[in-house]
Amino acid sequence: MAIDERWRLLGDYANLMNLEGTEFREYQYNIIRSIHQNGNTLVVLPTGLGKTFIAVAAIAKAIADGKRSLLMAPTKPLSEQHYNTIANQLKIPKEEILLLTGTTSKKAREANIAKVIVATPQTVANDVKSAMLGLEGFGVAVFDECHRAVGKYAYTYIANECTVRDILVVGLTASPGSKKEKIEELVGTLNIRHIEARVSTDGDVVKYIMPKYVHIVNVRQTDRIKEISKLLVPEIEASMDSLRHMGLMHFKSFQNMPKGRLIALGREIEKIEARNYKFGAIFGYVKLLNLLHAYDLLVVEGISPFLSYMNSLHAREKKSRAVEYLLNNRNIMAAKSLAEESVRRSEEHGKVFALIDVLKNYRGKSAIVFAQYRSTIRMLVEFLNNNGFSSVPFVGKKEGVTQLQQKQVIEDFRNRKFDILVASSIGEEGLDIPSVDLVVFYEAIPNEIRNIQRKGRTGRFRDGDIYILVAEGTKDEVYLRVSGQKEEKMRMLINSLNRKLAESYQLGKGQKQL
Repeated sequence: MAIDERWRLLGDYANLMNLEGTEFREYQYNIIRSIHQNGNTLVVLPTGLGKTFIAVAAIAKAIADGKRSLLMAPTKPLSEQHYNTIANQLKIPKEEILLLTGTTSKKAREANIAKVIVATPQTVANDVKSAMLGLEGFGVAVFDECHRAVGKYAYTYIANECTVRDILVVGLTASPGSKKEKIEELVGTLNIRHIEARVSTDGDVVKYIMPKYVHIVNVRQTDRIKEISKLLVPEIEASMDSLRHMGLMHFKSFQNMPKGRLIALGREIEKIEARNYKFGAIFGYVKLLNLLHAYDLLVVEGISPFLSYMNSLHAREKKSRAVEYLLNNRNIMAAKSLAEESVRRSEEHGKVFALIDVLKNYRGKSAIVFAQYRSTIRMLVEFLNNNGFSSVPFVGKKEGVTQLQQKQVIEDFRNRKFDILVASSIGEEGLDIPSVDLVVFYEAIPNEIRNIQRKGRTGRFRDGDIYILVAEGTKDEVYLRVSGQKEEKMRMLINSLNRKLAESYQLGKGQKQL
């Protein structure tokens, strides 16, 4: 296919890009032009809308200006993915592009004169600190998944070095979060002067994307799960009562207790100085933590994940007094016994069977099922494969899976050796997982960044369906509501902050003129 001549409007540096057959997308063009007009820019685009292409254009401009370029991504697989994309999309010799990771030899790093460096941020930070890599002569630094540029993450150090040297910064993310303080910290860290944010309904975006349809599937608790949970509830309430009598618990019901408040309670207990009082508080707190986690696993995830967690408590070599108490508690022992019986009978959470019903309507289609816990992922893969589906788990290094194995799973999925990828959070961010016909959330999640990333896995080249399984009367219902509110809040915060940046920038220009 020929080059769409509209890309020529970018300028001479368009000649450095392989644009043949590349669809002209108005929003990409607008964002690329904006970066060069406004300077340091935060680009907020949903997954699948071509953030990397925008980065390539910024890199091409720097090369045309006689400058070097740096693109960073949080993981080695994602860096490799970007390296291959840049090698395909830039008309420069491949040897002028360097993939720089922790495994790159010292000799190659010392001899590095590449025009484009694609790297993991920790490697860049280490090499800059050791003077193995000098940032002089760089025209642009691209920070992919830049929402990580907070706190002590390596992005923070590198961004400061870029600011000192007046290097153009381009931050890419699907979502910067919904907390005002976090977005402001991100903007400050990257020294952002302008924000380019788009959603699927924006005028310059909507004509380039396929529609996505969100389906909420409400699932009632099974009688067996109700039976098991009734054994857990009295123990949870008793633990709350003991903390309440100590003046540490202020919630009447565990059902509406925010997770953040539970974490804050732990910090509060850590500060207690009276030894006996503190010991009793820790006992009650640890007992409550374990009980609440077990309960949530049961009512939100299923019987197998609950049983897996109880077995993991039994398997611990060193058990706290609180854990020993739970394992010897009559109600907990009865709950575990009922769970074991249920698993033998292949009884499970209603969500499992709701998932199977959904997937039956997509036989032969590609799907990603997202789940929180590896025990849930194991259970789902087993149930799906036993019911005639072809599914494979996709988990991270913490589960003992190497990056090479992860690559092979993705490649097999791309080649349709199986239809369903059952993924942990590793399937949400960055990796080059092919677009699928449908995405299923096995549970609702309260995090807007992960929500947007999950949804972006479908609807890229054809209509996409998104199913969210919601267990009635559980945190699923709360999280579903919260995630939607956070997405809307994020958009409002970005728009507000962008107006302030524009006002500040105009004020600065006026002061310089004076």
